[in-house]
Amino acid sequence: MNKFRILIPEPNSKYIRVKCSQCGYEQTVFSNSTFPVRCLSCGAQLVFPRGGKAKINGDILKVLG
Repeated sequence: MNKFRILIPEPNSKYIRVKCSQCGYEQTVFSNSTFPVRCLSCGAQLVFPRGGKAKINGDILKVLG
């Protein structure tokens, strides 16, 4: 489909359910995060911002719409 025919554009970013690789705590993060996200349980850094898509340091469990 031509991009000019799309009436309502949808964003490419999503929310992601991530499991911490150190403690196993599950947390919901944003895929295009501009701020580093730390695990709420152990304090390990889960998301590294890179300008566009963030680097996820953990196991991706589910992509939420």
